[in-house]
Amino acid sequence: MAREGSNVSAERVGPVALVTLLRSQALNVLSVGMTAALTDIFERLSQDTAVRVVIVRAQEGRAFCAGADLKEVRGMSQKALTARREGIRRMLRAVRQLPQPSIASVFGFALGGGCELALSCDLVVAAEDAEFGFPELRVGAIPGGGGTRLLREAIGARRSTELLFTARRVDAGEAYHLGLASRVVPRSELDGTSMEIALKICLASPTALRITKRVMHGSTGCDELAAEALEDQGWTEASRTPDYVEGLTAFAEKRPPRWTDR
Repeated sequence: MAREGSNVSAERVGPVALVTLLRSQALNVLSVGMTAALTDIFERLSQDTAVRVVIVRAQEGRAFCAGADLKEVRGMSQKALTARREGIRRMLRAVRQLPQPSIASVFGFALGGGCELALSCDLVVAAEDAEFGFPELRVGAIPGGGGTRLLREAIGARRSTELLFTARRVDAGEAYHLGLASRVVPRSELDGTSMEIALKICLASPTALRITKRVMHGSTGCDELAAEALEDQGWTEASRTPDYVEGLTAFAEKRPPRWTDR
């Protein structure tokens, strides 16, 4: 699978899809065209059962994504601003709704909408030079793509409140300590580490991965009984799939399982 859009590309490397931001000269800020291209790619990937993991990355430069294109925003009518924001929200929602596990491979700046893009992925692998933050309040705006909720879910209420209110940026080490990043590596090892994690994920049943991700997301904010019910439904569903039979058979026969794409 290969597709190119406005400053965005997508390619397949075996079972892993690489979605790459290509606007490095502008710190990969999100234009209307770039956002629409990303939305199209993520929505298409969600239907591609041959893709087991999605990695969101950026072309070499200074930033993973420095947020919204503020030069494009200036002079927009309120109607155009609303449409633009809704486009970004749709794009980020498409990332979160991917049935496959997703990994943000982050270096340099991940600010505003760029931080929301990273947080919308299931895992965040950060280079040592990564820098995360939400500067919106400093320009009279607030996060508009789910950042107020996503940051709180990732690092908790008190810490997220402090970062949002002060617009303070955090480096990769602090991001890892806070729980915003799941791994920190030298920048030279970033792409390799992200791919290594993706390929390890691919060893699991794709069906079980999709069900597990759906249960985890669905149980966020639920009480204990509701979360248990969702997990029970997911377990029952998984136990009735060919992958469950294949997994048990492969274990008994001491061989790697041969999963079925679904």
